This record gives sequence, structure tokens and C-alpha cells, in this order.
Amino acid sequence: MISPSDFLTIPFDDVVNSFVRGFLVPNFRPFFRAMQVPVNEVLQALDGFFAWMPMLIITLVFALVAWRVVNRTMAIATIIGFFFIDMIGLWPETMTTLSMIITSVLFCAVIGIPVGILAASSDTAWKIVRPILDIMQTVPSFVYLVPIVMLFGVGMAPGIIATIIFALPPIIRMTNLGIRNVRKDLIEASESFGATYFQILWEVQIPLALRTIMAGLNQTLMLALSMVVIAALIGAGGLGLVVNTGLGRLDVGGATAGGVGIVILAIILDRITQGFAEPSTSNTSLLGFIASIFKGQSATASDKQKA
Repeated sequence: MISPSDFLTIPFDDVVNSFVRGFLVPNFRPFFRAMQVPVNEVLQALDGFFAWMPMLIITLVFALVAWRVVNRTMAIATIIGFFFIDMIGLWPETMTTLSMIITSVLFCAVIGIPVGILAASSDTAWKIVRPILDIMQTVPSFVYLVPIVMLFGVGMAPGIIATIIFALPPIIRMTNLGIRNVRKDLIEASESFGATYFQILWEVQIPLALRTIMAGLNQTLMLALSMVVIAALIGAGGLGLVVNTGLGRLDVGGATAGGVGIVILAIILDRITQGFAEPSTSNTSLLGFIASIFKGQSATASDKQKA
């Protein structure tokens, strides 16, 4: 049988290698190194804070948050889960993983929410962003590690950058979806009363889309947790390193302990972030408080303009 490769063979891998090694690495590596600075600063600050805080205080804070946004059962489960992690000797690794997750989600939110707002306000922007998000979500997670190592090196900061790239799409998609689903009549009514674009955005669209945005943040957090574990292959620490070390040494107990710690942390973080997103009696006031912040800022700006 005749196939196209009989007439033309494209050396795709050689082209990519030449582009990365011959162009990006020698010309832009200082730029990529500089990108690690804010990530590394935030990560070190969080890691130092969680290492300094006593285990009981951190457990109490997470339990109170779980009680406030979920229910009493989740608060008790949080206490039991954190106590179990501490008793199997994985508390420091868990706090390192938590620091990496918070750092990743923080940067994902800072980048993803504005991009999602831009995509929701412009169909052209969405047509450009959408295929990029498709590529980011379909490329296997391990594929990210090779260019990340070449451009950023190894360590925790490159692992965080790989995690940010991998976990970014959901919050962009959900922010775009939430703002686009705001009723048109509400926007038209705001415009008829003379509201500006930013007033409509902060006072109407974001408060109404807040639950959808929080759902996207929840999915970003879960993807970040899975990628943080894989990032241990390029020098990131935490529970992922425990699992990889156990696999390398055929230490079933160590790998299982690390996996159980990851599961416990994932469940706690997932339930808490879902509690922020779901419209329940326990957290409606919290969402209202967040929305009131945006309204308060816009009202202050409006008063200054009138003055």
C-alpha cells in the first residue's frame, strides 16, 4: 500500500529540537529564569509559614473553614485526616505540597480570571484563546516536563510553572462561561442607567458569575494537585517525592503512605472549595461578602467621580 510518508517525511522532532535547543534556550533562558523569581518568592514564603505554624493551629484553621463552608462532619473529617497524616510522619511533606498547590492556584487565578474576562468580552479573543486551551488540556502532563527542564532547570519553581500551565485552562473556561451566561437583560438595564463597562463587570457580571468562577477554581486546584505530584520527577518536593521515591525503591508502604496523604489532602481541599462554590445556607453570606467587596470598590470609585 502507498502512504504519504513514501513521498514526504517531515522531521518534526528534529524541527522542535532545533527550535528549543538552538533558539529558545540560548536566547531566552535568562528571561525564563527571571520568570521563576515571583513564583519562588511566593512559594518560599508559604513554605516557611506552614513550616513555622504548629500543626494543631493549621488543623484548627482548616477545620473551622470546613465547618463554615461545608458542615460539621467535614470539619471532623479534616481533623481526623490531618491527625492521621501527622501520625504517619508526613506532615512536613504535606505542608510543602500545600504550599505548592496554593502558589499554583494563586498564579492561575491571577492569570486565568483576567484572561477569562477578556475572552468573555470579545469573541475574537475567545477564538484565539480556545485552541490554546485545547492544546494545554490535551497535551499529556509528562510532556510538559521536558521543555520546562530545558528552559527553567529543575527544582520546585520549575515544577510550579509546569503546574500552572497544566492547571490554568479550567479557570479561564469557567470564567468565560460564567460571564457569558449572565442574563443580557440585566446588562442592558445597567447600561440604560448609565453604568460603565467596568461598573457592569464588577457589580453585575462577576457577582452573578462568582459560583461558576469558583467551580473553575476548584477544578484548577484539583489539576494542580495532580500535577504537583508529577512535578516531583523534576525536583519538586512534597508528597509526590515520597511516592516517586517509594516507586523507585519498590517500597510499597512508603508509596502507599504518600498516596494516602495526597488523597486526604485532595478530599479536604476539594470539599472546601466546592463549599465556596455551592449555593448553600452556610456559605451564601460568604459569597455575598465577596460580591459586596466588588460592589463597595465600584461604589467608592463612582462616588469619587461624582465628587
